Amino acid sequence: MDALKLIANDCIKAEPPKFEIGDTVRVSVNIREGSRERIQMFEGTVIAKKGSGVSETFTVRRVSYGVGIERVFPLHSPNVVDVKIVRSGKVRRAKLYYLRDRVGKAAKVKENIK
Repeated sequence: MDALKLIANDCIKAEPPKFEIGDTVRVSVNIREGSRERIQMFEGTVIAKKGSGVSETFTVRRVSYGVGIERVFPLHSPNVVDVKIVRSGKVRRAKLYYLRDRVGKAAKVKENIK
């Protein structure tokens, strides 16, 4: 078990991005298309964080052209280049799966004013 932890510690990012559930984030993802690489942005609301250590993931949801899109990103993946907080959300739940059933303004998260 210690050998697995040693290997996992090499993969963990030194400073993982700090964000919470309900925050609207812009995730920069490295996309490989053949021999070329480019950075694609995915902006949405963080509805879940799962796991710990090297296997920690977060789920980002957005609505595009009336269709809900969710992507799960590994936090310590080398393909996740950057995570920037666009706005901070004020929520009282650990998982925001209830946003899947909501449409329009009801699907928005209130902004946390500091």
